[in-house]
Amino acid sequence: FNCHLSSPVQFMRRQQVLLLYRRILQVVRQVPNDSDRKYLKDWAREEFKRNKSATEEDTIRMMITQGNMQLKELEKTLALAKS
Repeated sequence: FNCHLSSPVQFMRRQQVLLLYRRILQVVRQVPNDSDRKYLKDWAREEFKRNKSATEEDTIRMMITQGNMQLKELEKTLALAKS
């Protein structure tokens, strides 16, 4: 447990980010093409790593919103590919 996670808001935000990351990886696992799957997994890992040090609440909220939108797009694309 990190000491810098001092407030309940920061703790909740961290939980939201971790949940989003796990959901993205779960959806990426459903991508049928191996190279696409690897690309998306690497992309997700790099995006989260790159933004790991963000501390501004509005910025973090915006990134979570963007991540959720991208997740929905990926889910939509997968659903269309399966139909």
